[in-house]
Amino acid sequence: MSEHNQDKHKARQQKVKEQVDAKIEQAQEEKGILQVITGNGKGKSTSGFGTVARCVGHGMNAAVVQFIKGMWECGERNLLERAGVPFAVMKTGFTWETQNRETDTQAAQATWQQAKLWLQDDSIDLVLLDELTYMVSYDYLDLDEVITALENRPAMQSVIITGRGAHRRLTELADTVSEVRNVKHAFEAGIKAQKGFDF
Repeated sequence: MSEHNQDKHKARQQKVKEQVDAKIEQAQEEKGILQVITGNGKGKSTSGFGTVARCVGHGMNAAVVQFIKGMWECGERNLLERAGVPFAVMKTGFTWETQNRETDTQAAQATWQQAKLWLQDDSIDLVLLDELTYMVSYDYLDLDEVITALENRPAMQSVIITGRGAHRRLTELADTVSEVRNVKHAFEAGIKAQKGFDF
């Protein structure tokens, strides 16, 4: 790179740095974050669990509520429970396996009762509501009740909601919304889910 190009590059980078520094300076509000991770791609729950691990790694408290995937072995649960993270797990599995709306609704409601307790506990820094979007879509949980619990949680508590098809009211309420897009998936090519990678 010529000296002239190096100077241009340095000037561009300095301008970027100044813009980032200005944004950091302006971001002074401290509050818990509500994040929604949605979309059709793989990795929504994994992303949520990564943030739970980050939280626990800083010596903070997290709790996890698992809707839908409760019947599956879960590597993250195996690890995080040993680190003291409490889990509330909906044990009925996927709705297309049980095909029993009443049983699924009761299981969702029971799991949600524990979630509500954690959403009122100011000693918990982060709550992961894994696959909550389905519970709202299938009307197993009342959306208004979910919104109220999120709005009334402790001021510094962060919450992550994962799942496809997040309701518009959840994404509007959220501070951060990430969409995971499906470009290609091994399952579509007939590759079996792999322990330690997929679960």
